[in-house]
Amino acid sequence: MANDFIRKTKASVTTSTGTSGDAIYTVPSSGAAMECICIGIYLTNKTATGVTASVFLDTEEGSSTDVYLVKDATIPAGSALEVISGGKLVLMGDGSNNDVVKLSCSTASSLDATISILQDV
Repeated sequence: MANDFIRKTKASVTTSTGTSGDAIYTVPSSGAAMECICIGIYLTNKTATGVTASVFLDTEEGSSTDVYLVKDATIPAGSALEVISGGKLVLMGDGSNNDVVKLSCSTASSLDATISILQDV
């Protein structure tokens, strides 16, 4: 397969947290192992009051390795947060179990999110 740059968006993120957060990206199930590189996650507060936001990595290895990439980060009114700034995050799948990037916000429908991925590297 060819390497593809893709962008996924999620408007109006919910208040669910951790493994119950809104999925913004799941490594595709291709029947074989696949690695992807996350090159950016942007969270935008579209309201007139501050909110907190979290980004959670639900790993393909199981719940004992699940982690927060950022937890309860404050985003002022009308501002944005760049979660991955200058770094990269490797996302993996083994063909049937795949990493999932999930989001949550302290106030429902206050946050929009965008993730940029280099898929199938």
